[in-house]
Amino acid sequence: MNPAYSVIFFTTASGAGYGLIFLLALFGALNGVPIDPWFGAIGLGLGTALVTGGLLSSTMHLGHPERAWRAYSQWKSSWLSREGVLATTTYVPLILTAWGWVIMGAIDGNFAFIAALLALMCVLTVHSTGMIYATLRTISAWHNRLTVPGYLAFALLSGSAWFHALAQIFGYQTPEIALVVIVALFLCFYIKRKYWRSIDMYPGPSTPESATGLHDLGKVRLLDPPTMTENFVQREMGYTIARKHGQKLRRLCFISYFLIPIVLTGLTSSADPWLAIPGTLIAAISVSVGVVIERWLFFAEAKHVSMLYYGADGA
Repeated sequence: MNPAYSVIFFTTASGAGYGLIFLLALFGALNGVPIDPWFGAIGLGLGTALVTGGLLSSTMHLGHPERAWRAYSQWKSSWLSREGVLATTTYVPLILTAWGWVIMGAIDGNFAFIAALLALMCVLTVHSTGMIYATLRTISAWHNRLTVPGYLAFALLSGSAWFHALAQIFGYQTPEIALVVIVALFLCFYIKRKYWRSIDMYPGPSTPESATGLHDLGKVRLLDPPTMTENFVQREMGYTIARKHGQKLRRLCFISYFLIPIVLTGLTSSADPWLAIPGTLIAAISVSVGVVIERWLFFAEAKHVSMLYYGADGA
């Protein structure tokens, strides 16, 4: 599939934003961090900016962005509509949690319940984003049981990395946050490694023989292309990446989202501020770069079943 940069930015930015807001809401409701108005304002503000920027960028690949509101109408059957409804609804507990944290200076009682609800809404929104791709049977790489866990895990990783950096900037020595980062790192490593192995070993159930129904007659091959010039289907669904190039990007992704952050997190979790602050910031930036590469590969390595009619061996 053609990796549209607006969608890549949307999934990475909104994932990081929802991950950050989820952890802020959860730690706030459980009194895991001091309810400091400035910490809440900057943390929730950064999360909101990432979510809002991502949601707005998701409309850039549409032919008519002004009609994006129509996506809300099919919430009973479409995960895209459910994502839109959940993303919009999440702003309500987000605003109320920010009011309690920043203005009232306390997350207790009703505000603690609202913060817990906000955390749940963040999880449901990211889950619905993953389900948009996981339910597409025409793309076997996405119709995978690891697609949704991957979206959730990388949202947690990117959110926790920025949460850890913010905590260090404000001087909060909380080993629980570093532990969340470490757990998210190994979770992403396990899921992504298993996902890549899955799509490499089982590229897809469809073949030219099954697509044409001529499997009883032997091997099917394309004699002439359907069109003389490249069409929309080939541009959007026929994007290919060389295996050698893909392997290099996978290694770069691993170094960026796992190797560098785990070393820096281990070194800075209990270090002095002069080392902890730049270390956690570099780790957060490295994670973000790694997630961008991972998301680019997620789209570039996916094959649509329609390409079987354009000469592809399988999909």
